[in-house]
Amino acid sequence: MDEVLLRSLTPHVLGILVHRGADFAAAEDAVQDALLEAVRVWPANPPRDPKGWLVTVAWRKFLDATRADAARRRREDVVEAEAAPGSAPAVDDTLQLYFLCAHPSLTPSSAVALTLRAVGGLTTRQITQAYLVPEATMAQRISRAKRTVSGVRFDQPGDVATVLRVLYLVFNEGYSGDVDLAAEAIRLTRQLAAAIDHPEVAGLLALMLLHHARRAARTAPDGSLVPLAEQDRGRWDTASIAEGIGILQAALARDRLGEYQAQAAIAALHADAPTAEETDWVQIVEWYDELVRLTDSPVVRLNRAVAVGEADGPRAGLAALAVLDDTLPRHAAVAAYFHERDGDLATAARLYVEAAGKATNLAERDHLTRQAARLNARPG
Repeated sequence: MDEVLLRSLTPHVLGILVHRGADFAAAEDAVQDALLEAVRVWPANPPRDPKGWLVTVAWRKFLDATRADAARRRREDVVEAEAAPGSAPAVDDTLQLYFLCAHPSLTPSSAVALTLRAVGGLTTRQITQAYLVPEATMAQRISRAKRTVSGVRFDQPGDVATVLRVLYLVFNEGYSGDVDLAAEAIRLTRQLAAAIDHPEVAGLLALMLLHHARRAARTAPDGSLVPLAEQDRGRWDTASIAEGIGILQAALARDRLGEYQAQAAIAALHADAPTAEETDWVQIVEWYDELVRLTDSPVVRLNRAVAVGEADGPRAGLAALAVLDDTLPRHAAVAAYFHERDGDLATAARLYVEAAGKATNLAERDHLTRQAARLNARPG
């Protein structure tokens, strides 16, 4: 696989799609999909006209995505039409709206979905990715939540745990997704921490600060993703790290451990390490054990497998991964990483391609595609 050729052709193919009428962002997505297809197909069946092949495949990908997006918008319009009319609040108090959407008449999962859609500004697709459920299922859940609250008075605010879950998901979408909501989530969590003396509120604020402190180093100047181990730690925000660790230590001292404090403790161990090689992975595994006990989340178990592989070697990581559902987000990417570290480059390349096809944002997809191309370009 000629990675140099692919890179040289990318701007030409992108320009052709834009000239044909595709908007730039959609064209970028389509070209990345075509590059992924090239990584998969070309080693065994190289085209006579690489540029023409890429243009044809990218244009087809663009048309498919456009049709799918149009269908999604029609479905969301139907969901929106089901919402009962109501007057807008006289005062824009976003945090209060979060509590009101977390109404006692709703289940916690429905309250979170409704708040993310109505107040957080996330699309049904983005909420779907956070919940690991089909998009149609989430659309129905939001629709039911709107119908449930359409006839009730919003004078009974929801509980803190549900609001924390919403803020956590909004921050995650802003931190890793296409919509920049991270700063707003931190602002609202600061407000909540000032109003409510609760260790889990403090734990969530600490977690946000520690993750946000690394944001400047997460992408290269060209927009490509920089993995944690390769980040320039000199670009991390030391003031935010110090604040986050201070808040976390005060919360942990109260001996009322919750999932956000445990996650923040893991983030703090990463932030404390002067280099990637000095990361205390053994202690991180121990914190993941606590987090599994608190949440029993399949995503937490996946992240624990990563920590096990870093602490005890790639084969230990693959063994921990083998007992998990292989449809989990990032499962293929983690497997690819450990297979590469274990020397099985062919399997790693194949899994990187598979992982790129499942990536939920352009930067991650591009990174995984490059990883696959790098391994496929190796001699022999």
